[in-house]
Amino acid sequence: MFTGIIETLGTVTKIEREQTNLHIYIHSDLSSQLKIDQSVSHNGVCLTVVGIEGDIHKVTAIDETLQKTSLSSLQEGQLINIERCTQANGRFDGHIVQGHVDQTAVCISKENHDGSWLFTFQYDPSFSNITVEKGSIAVNGISLTVVNSLQDRFSVAIIPYTIEHTNLKHVHVGTVVNLEFDIVGKYISKIMALRN
Repeated sequence: MFTGIIETLGTVTKIEREQTNLHIYIHSDLSSQLKIDQSVSHNGVCLTVVGIEGDIHKVTAIDETLQKTSLSSLQEGQLINIERCTQANGRFDGHIVQGHVDQTAVCISKENHDGSWLFTFQYDPSFSNITVEKGSIAVNGISLTVVNSLQDRFSVAIIPYTIEHTNLKHVHVGTVVNLEFDIVGKYISKIMALRN
């Protein structure tokens, strides 16, 4: 489990395709501290560390993951948001994030508000995922608060610290991002659907 508070940025150093799998090599200042079999969030996707060499770690994304996330479009040199799993004795600063991406979205607007930014993302509503005003959403693994909520889109207001310390600085109109909707909202939505 994660909180959506990004610890560091990693850089994709190499990508290898093996049948339908994608092996991704990432350089970061946390890589040497990781362990084989450890679960780590990469742009909001929970992946298992399968190799470590110095300050580079390796993860593998299978076809199921590639179809439901933006990882299939990764390129060498691209920055990735990285978060290790939550420690039971630590503070819970973000919200409950499982690292299970629900779907992707496209950035349709990025506005500079004189010191902050307002991003708007559009997603396919046919998956029945929902956002609510002031509710939580994970975008590329980042715990954010929804400020505008519509049926197929939402906006988030971003402070300078978040822009500086995550890969949102490289998200522009047309960029595809990973979304994980709030777990509580997903359960409520499922219960309501079963009642009907």
